[in-house]
Amino acid sequence: MSAILDLDQIACSGNAVEHDIETTHGVLHVTMRGVPKGNRPVILTYHDIGLNHKSCFNTLFNFEDMLEITQHFAVVHVDAPGQQEAAPPFPTGYQYPTMDELSEMLPSVMTQLKVNSVIGIGVGAGAYILSRFALNNPTLVEGLVLINVDPCAEGWIDWAASKLSGWTSNIVDTVMAHHFSTDELTDNQELVQTYRLHIAQDINQDNLALFCASYNGRRDLEIERPVIGLNEDTVNTLTCPSLLVVGDTSPAVEAVVECNSRLNPTKTTLFKMADCGGLPQVVQPGKLAEAFKYFVQGMGYIPYVILSHLSNESVPTAGMTRLARSRTTSSTSITSMDSSRSRNLNNLLEGANTTGGLDNQPGPQTMEVSC
Repeated sequence: MSAILDLDQIACSGNAVEHDIETTHGVLHVTMRGVPKGNRPVILTYHDIGLNHKSCFNTLFNFEDMLEITQHFAVVHVDAPGQQEAAPPFPTGYQYPTMDELSEMLPSVMTQLKVNSVIGIGVGAGAYILSRFALNNPTLVEGLVLINVDPCAEGWIDWAASKLSGWTSNIVDTVMAHHFSTDELTDNQELVQTYRLHIAQDINQDNLALFCASYNGRRDLEIERPVIGLNEDTVNTLTCPSLLVVGDTSPAVEAVVECNSRLNPTKTTLFKMADCGGLPQVVQPGKLAEAFKYFVQGMGYIPYVILSHLSNESVPTAGMTRLARSRTTSSTSITSMDSSRSRNLNNLLEGANTTGGLDNQPGPQTMEVSC
């Protein structure tokens, strides 16, 4: 059985209902699992270029700890126009939505699905779209998990490189370079081959080229870090709690660090995974699911976090930003989570009980995990 068939056979639990939703900028294909629960937000995902919601998020959402979270929330997976499975080609002359317009399609999705607010999880282009959506609609977004987010417009060097790449390689090679570093393309050949086949065979290539062009034409998010006590209510930046995620060998490291430098340090956590590449939600779903648990618990949801890899008992935890508190002035470093999860959880909880943590520091909050 080929790797791509294994990928296709991943099926998220729960009943899924698919919708094609009309918006001011065209039709969006979305998949909803569960129903909104009271006043709780819905988890809304948005994938990166070259992927759809299944290939981007199924590994994460099938992970045991993540399944425990989704018992408490409905989930809406958004596929960018023309990127879903078996998507038909767009007609000749079709004008693909800009990144801004893709973000403007989301309120229609929420209205038609009767969703009042969301916790967004976005990767790459999807992270940019959700960031733009949150900037324009802060009351609709309670929290964001932004994986490989790039807040900047494509610079002229990037533009020249993409043009050169377009002359010398096909769209699949261009997208693969977006997802994987040079070392990862060499060292993780099974994963790379799986996604190369998926991008080449399962995504309509013409539609993909349009989505890529839209992402390459993005505007700068024009966000800046507020000065606490001076302009945090007026500066243009994300106002919701935000968890930035990147693997330390990802091509997106510099972009994510740049984004972190522009956000409110009291509401932002940078989660940098050591020895992890461009698809942390695929390669390290357990660590990301655990971080997401702490994140939503810190927002006041899920009062007890079940840590299935430790025991069957409920473990009360502090929020993600409190768990990231450091014994130094910079960051908490957690090593070898696979081999000693229990010890590392204790270290996290000890950090949560220390004083003078990162919540009150002016610099970026960073938790580095050795995978």
